[in-house]
Amino acid sequence: MENQTERNLGPQPLETILAELELKSHDLVVASKEALTHKMVARGCKGRRLTKNIQLKLRNALNLAAGKTYRIGDLFNYS
Repeated sequence: MENQTERNLGPQPLETILAELELKSHDLVVASKEALTHKMVARGCKGRRLTKNIQLKLRNALNLAAGKTYRIGDLFNYS
């Protein structure tokens, strides 16, 4: 049990960025050109540890929705 990776890491910078840009999770799902769900966005904001693939999908969708360029490290504090 001691070697388990912590999965819940608290609110992530992604949540703050979405609030600053006045974007909702639905905006990311609509902007995404990849298979992205509302559940993936919610987990990313809450701090649930995501795979690199889902992190990339979230980053790509945010970049499209915001018209800016963000890095994975800008969105998650555990990458």
